[in-house]
Amino acid sequence: MANEHRKVIVGIDTHADTHHVAVITETGVHVADKEFLAVGSGYQKIIAFITGFGQVLAAGVEGTGSYGAELSRVLTKEGIEVLEVMRPNRQGRRLKGKSDPLDAYQAAESALAGRGTATPKARDGAVEALRVLRAERSTAMRARVAVMNQVQSFLVSAPEALRAKYRGLTSAAMMAALEKTRPAGDISEPLNATATALKRLAVRYRALHQELALIDAELDAILTIHAPMLRDLHGVGTDVASQLLVTVGDNPERVGTEAQFAALVGVAPIPASSGKTSRHRLSRGGDRQANKAVHHVALVRMMSDTRTKTYVVRRRGEGKSTKEIMRCLKRYIAREIYNQLLHPQPAPDAGALRALRKTKNITLQAAADNLHVWPSALSRLERGHTRDDLFHQRYEHWLNEH
Repeated sequence: MANEHRKVIVGIDTHADTHHVAVITETGVHVADKEFLAVGSGYQKIIAFITGFGQVLAAGVEGTGSYGAELSRVLTKEGIEVLEVMRPNRQGRRLKGKSDPLDAYQAAESALAGRGTATPKARDGAVEALRVLRAERSTAMRARVAVMNQVQSFLVSAPEALRAKYRGLTSAAMMAALEKTRPAGDISEPLNATATALKRLAVRYRALHQELALIDAELDAILTIHAPMLRDLHGVGTDVASQLLVTVGDNPERVGTEAQFAALVGVAPIPASSGKTSRHRLSRGGDRQANKAVHHVALVRMMSDTRTKTYVVRRRGEGKSTKEIMRCLKRYIAREIYNQLLHPQPAPDAGALRALRKTKNITLQAAADNLHVWPSALSRLERGHTRDDLFHQRYEHWLNEH
């Protein structure tokens, strides 16, 4: 059979410096394998190598999010379908052994069989920028916490003359006061050494604080341009929205259904029935950072969302525990987020209600009294600081009747 009519599957075992490439036919016959450098010229040689054996149906790549990230982008630009292949299990490696050629052939066979494969994240758009900034933010947050812990540790064992100056101050006030100090004297004296170290730590703390503020502003700017409506959902702020987008990736179509998204963020219900007991439990799978984000949304809504509060009261009346209620809430929240990601819907224009109320000469206090809510809660809704679609409809109906 001529090469131009042959159809092949490619498997690639990726490493930091080299990539091993294997080619098999669509019937699983091993054709060839070769090692290439993991550099720009090496990627072009890989393209020439694999296309020389015929039409490439798919490429199974290990580590599309790390060593194979750039290669995946190059293959995709060449019109080759890239599949992320899981690492071979240990049992298989014990039976068949391990080497770069074997791993590459196993990757190709997995891609051919559709076993242990997934559509990789594109990593070529705004979401990749969010991922990088969030990774930087995470390390800066940990560093700031470490600085604060170090300062408190020093003050615990510092001489009383130094400790007394900062006793009773809040963390922010203490760091500001430490930064303004001018320690002087013999550095070999414990008091002077401690004062000097504390000032430097306070300066580092302010630098980290400013860095975090800058990162948050950059995250906010990206979300405002690329996903402005995601934060219209109640309880979804910049931190939650950016994490959810990073979890889904630049190509949200890779998550084909709502159920797949629920599994991805770790809120898919897991059967936990036994005997006469029929129940489900919280999932421990999926992206744990995304699960943390959904958990945060659930907590915010349980505290401030009228619809969620009503739901919680009803389910408690049915005998559900807090964990079971939160499991159900997370599933509903995941459904809402998935729909907003794929089919964004803007929040209702609460500013129009504020204008309507004023044209009818109704005070905020009077409206709040009639609707049985706090004036501050109604004010936040009118200014767009909170979102409650059901209450928005109720408020709009009440204004139209008056």
